Amino acid sequence: MKNLKLTLLAFLTLIVSCENDEPENVTQQIDKIEMQSVVFITGIDEDDNTFYKNAKTHFKQQQLTIVEDVSSIEDVILWLNAHYDGKNYDNIHIVSHSNAWRGIALRTCEDGERITFKSLKSVSFPKFENGVSDETNIIFHSCGLGANKDLMKALKIVFSSDVKPNLYASEFFNVFGGKYASHYLAQPFYVFYPTAHSPGNITLSDEIAHSYPSVSIDWLTALETRKETEAGVPYSYRFNIPVNWDIIFDDVSDIPELTSADDIMDFILENEDLSMALYELGIPMDKFRWDSISLENVLTIKGKTTVLCVLNPVMDTYVPAEYSIPDIEHPRLYTKF
Repeated sequence: MKNLKLTLLAFLTLIVSCENDEPENVTQQIDKIEMQSVVFITGIDEDDNTFYKNAKTHFKQQQLTIVEDVSSIEDVILWLNAHYDGKNYDNIHIVSHSNAWRGIALRTCEDGERITFKSLKSVSFPKFENGVSDETNIIFHSCGLGANKDLMKALKIVFSSDVKPNLYASEFFNVFGGKYASHYLAQPFYVFYPTAHSPGNITLSDEIAHSYPSVSIDWLTALETRKETEAGVPYSYRFNIPVNWDIIFDDVSDIPELTSADDIMDFILENEDLSMALYELGIPMDKFRWDSISLENVLTIKGKTTVLCVLNPVMDTYVPAEYSIPDIEHPRLYTKF
């Protein structure tokens, strides 16, 4: 085996999504003039996914500046530097898909990789020149990102220079365009099966109940409910996570015969790089549907798992019938870095 070209792709998509006319005092009026907010919509919706569209609608209703022609951290920093007009930013919102396995869909630079703890280490980023201060809040609207402490600490370094803005992210899912709120947070719960080989919702509900024994949810009903029916009622959605590996051999004769899923899994276990990649992904090997094909001296292994994700909306502690407002200052909802 001459070398190993390893590409791991994991996609996670989610289909959802008083101001007084007169200032109370002079200080408040000055603050409004000197401070401003901006929203970066960093992706394009695919198929029937409307995450970015719904987020744009939500922030447009707040009359915030919306920027759509960016797809990387470098783009964000360069845009802020280029559009400085003497006003500091109080809130910088960054909307990007994220998942619990492979970081953020936002890229490091225009032709760079998607953001992970590892990819950030290999890139030198421009620094903020003006408009960002120690009082600026950079808020990531990316599902589950707040739980990835290492990645958020790395992002804090990227966005810090002479000034160190505050970074916020939630451990919950960001849902835009919901039936009962234009933006709310929800706690996710997962169960997996090999794509196209579902064991059925009854078996899956038993599995997810076993994975979260302390959670009181009617799992079977939640798995069978695919959209919001009532405010605060858990529901689920389905998505796939593909894994693709290209393995280059010195000679065609070195390529092993992999005629079954068991053969492929045995081969993965014997290869340290492949088994480590799956270990880091955190999804059991037998939850993937495995296939392989060889062309000349390249062996391609493909796996795909289907994820059923149950979302439990986060409700207001004092008014249980209402959704919690996604307040970055609420320590239960957001983590500050």
